[in-house]
Amino acid sequence: MRGTLVLNASFEPLSTVTVNRAVVLVLQDKAVVEQAHTGLRMRGTAVDMPAPRVIRLCRYVRVPFRRQAPWSRRGVLVRDRHRCAYCGRAATTVDHVVPRAQGGADSWLNTVASCAEDNHRKADRTPAQAGMPLLRQPFEPTPADAMLLALGSADFAALPEWLAPPAAA
Repeated sequence: MRGTLVLNASFEPLSTVTVNRAVVLVLQDKAVVEQAHTGLRMRGTAVDMPAPRVIRLCRYVRVPFRRQAPWSRRGVLVRDRHRCAYCGRAATTVDHVVPRAQGGADSWLNTVASCAEDNHRKADRTPAQAGMPLLRQPFEPTPADAMLLALGSADFAALPEWLAPPAAA
């Protein structure tokens, strides 16, 4: 369990919070539970309720428009589902498609998840120079997709159809 998705009153994804924070928002009547974790309950002296997986705020919160999801190493690993872009094994590092030594930037379109062995083998070369083609191309997730990815891929199957992120191209 990674957290709870917070929806605006209009059902648009806003953020993720800890399960404890979600329970507090529900108990303060600031949010309602849209979906709960099956078999997981939050218990206290005055409360016994299912642990919320998705909550919706009771009042609409105006949020400034974000064009891009902020880039981060953790975000790249989550976007690529911790799978190496070169061999498909478990990834623990981030590799620059165009190496920083050749002017490559820290950006969604220039970084991929990589296992340590492939990252070391590729070194300061492009995939073409190293003879290591990418299994999938890097992409820039929308801010909403990035937030849903942060919940974890295992949680996607349990989310309702209207809430699941679109398949990546």
